[in-house]
Amino acid sequence: MYKTFFFSVALATFSLALFTQGAHAEGQANVPATLAKTASDPSVLDVEALKAKINSSLGLTVIKVEATPVPGIALLVTNQGLFYASYNGDFFIQGKVYSLGSTVTDLAEESLAKIRLEGIENFKDDMIVYKAENEKYVVTVFTDITCGYCRKMHEQMADYNDRGITFRYLAYPRSGIKDRMGNLSQGFKDLRSVWCSDDTAKALTKAKAGSGIPYRICDAPIEAQFDFGRQIGVNGTPAIILSNGMMIPGYQPPAQLEELLKKT
Repeated sequence: MYKTFFFSVALATFSLALFTQGAHAEGQANVPATLAKTASDPSVLDVEALKAKINSSLGLTVIKVEATPVPGIALLVTNQGLFYASYNGDFFIQGKVYSLGSTVTDLAEESLAKIRLEGIENFKDDMIVYKAENEKYVVTVFTDITCGYCRKMHEQMADYNDRGITFRYLAYPRSGIKDRMGNLSQGFKDLRSVWCSDDTAKALTKAKAGSGIPYRICDAPIEAQFDFGRQIGVNGTPAIILSNGMMIPGYQPPAQLEELLKKT
């Protein structure tokens, strides 16, 4: 299985490398001479030079750069998600990188866990919360109204709460912020209406049950929450962030989630 996985990552890396080579000549012209010179050394990680090169070559905004245990390879947190690149930016990797020691470890998870927890703090006043009376655990969940498993999870909220699990919801419109015509997507507008309601918890429950909700407009940070989700590796809903910053993608039944939380 791992041989197949790494072959797929290697193939993706090779394909992306060919793509970047095509944009390399044009991109180099847009990179300041001092940065281009620094970025040419594959053994030196110059964060600003790497950011500039990735931006000029691929149009990605790099938010954070971290060295990894892999020599010459850096982790990139971008506005389009998580990637890797060689220190000099000549190679760009899409996919996961694992350390094969005594255990198989996702190299990005430890760094991402910190980024997730830091980012969640920015939205602590903008979440829709279903608090457990006897709270033992708190999870932060990216959700969407149209997601079947999100609805199933929400239908079991009483069971989660009875097990001491508090849910804090962040918005993640699966259809994106805008549609192909450049207009705000229906998913975005529906979630905004929920977040702009007087009673957000009641409105979200009604929306997930299929009931209509009044159309509302306000400054709810739906787009900011969506962008944050993409940056930390969310690509579908539900996505559950644990109190240690680790992420569990997909639906987890109440009993199963409780067992996972006991082990963290």
